[in-house]
Amino acid sequence: MEEDDDDQYKQQVLACAFGESSDSSDDALYPAVKEGEIYSWESVEGIDGLWLCRDFLPEKHQNLLLSAIHGEGLFTESSYNQAMKFGDLPNWAIDLSRLIQKAVCYGETISLDGLESDCKEQQMEESGPLPFDLLWREPLFDQLITNVYKPGEGISAHVDLLRFEDGIAIVSLESECVMHFSRADQETCSHKAQGGQDGSLVKIPVLLNPGSLLLIFGEARYSWKHEINRKEGFQTWKGREIIQKKRTSVTLRKLCHSAEDI
Repeated sequence: MEEDDDDQYKQQVLACAFGESSDSSDDALYPAVKEGEIYSWESVEGIDGLWLCRDFLPEKHQNLLLSAIHGEGLFTESSYNQAMKFGDLPNWAIDLSRLIQKAVCYGETISLDGLESDCKEQQMEESGPLPFDLLWREPLFDQLITNVYKPGEGISAHVDLLRFEDGIAIVSLESECVMHFSRADQETCSHKAQGGQDGSLVKIPVLLNPGSLLLIFGEARYSWKHEINRKEGFQTWKGREIIQKKRTSVTLRKLCHSAEDI
C-alpha cells in the first residue's frame, strides 16, 4: 500500500513539472510518457558520468525528428554537414530537452549487483544519468549542433570546449556507430579496457544505436576524450563490423554565462 502511495506521489510531482502526458497523437513529434512506463539506463563501466538510454526514441519518432531537422532547410547543399544554433532553440529542440528530463525522471538503472533502482531517488544524491542541479537548470540547453555524417566521416578525439557547462546530451539517428572514450591524461591511465595493458592508449567503446541518448557529465565530460572513427575496419562491435551508412546526430549543450560574450 505504501508503495502505491509513493508511486502516486511521484506521478503527481512529475505532472507538476511537465504537465499531464496526454498527447498521444500519431503525429506527435515525441512519444508521450504513459503511466508506469520507464526508460532503461546503462552506466558505462570505468567512466563516471557516462550514461546511455538505448531506447530513447522509437523508430517512428526518429523519422519525425529527422523530418523536423531537414524541414528547417539547414542541409539544402550537399556540402553542408553541420548546423549550429545558439540561444533560442527551435521548438523541436526545446521539446527534445523536455523529453530528456522525462527520460531521466521516468528511468530505471541496473546497479552493479543486478538490482533495479529508482533513477529519481538517485538524482537526489546527484548520481545516475544526470545530477539534480543540471537536470533542473533553466534552460537545460541553449546550444545545438546537428551533424550529418557520410559513411567514413567521424570526429577526432576531443574534450568539449570549456565555454560549455557540464552536462551534454547526444541523440543518434540513422546509422549505428561505436564511439570511443580515452582518458585526456592518457599517460596516467591504468584502466584495462581496449588496449592499455602494454602502455598503449586505452579506449572504451560505446555502441550508439539509432534512437539512443547519451548523457555526459562530470568526469566523463571533463576528463575523457570522445571520438568516432568510421574509417574501414575501425567500426566493430563484439566481433561484428558495422555497415556504414549516413548518420545524423543532435548534440545539446549549455553555454557558460562567462562565454556568452565571447
